[in-house]
Amino acid sequence: MNYYFNKTVNGTFEEVIEKVTVALKKEGFGILTEIDIKETLKKKLDIDFKKYKILGACNPPYAYKALQAEDKIGTMLPCNVIVQEVEAGVVEVAAVNPMASMMAVENEKLNKVAEEITTKLEEIVKAL
Repeated sequence: MNYYFNKTVNGTFEEVIEKVTVALKKEGFGILTEIDIKETLKKKLDIDFKKYKILGACNPPYAYKALQAEDKIGTMLPCNVIVQEVEAGVVEVAAVNPMASMMAVENEKLNKVAEEITTKLEEIVKAL
């Protein structure tokens, strides 16, 4: 089992970020955090890196269910989605596979939540 789902799409980096954000929103996810790796590496290490963002996506009803089942599950939230420029006009999107993450947690109550979020994230990535 892979720990992520991914797809390479054509378009500008900014266009793909917008598509991903809209697709996540349609499935009830909001973006809680946005980490610009390119900008951070430039500021902190003076390294030029490709366009690469980590979007911290959260679906509040599912996050609540997961937290009710396991109070330490917050260590694995939000669901990260990365968007990285492979080359000009080619962008890869990858999302964490919650089922792979949940294998480390021994709590049967989380399985249904993880399965549902896995399905949603996988469908979002495939549909791009």
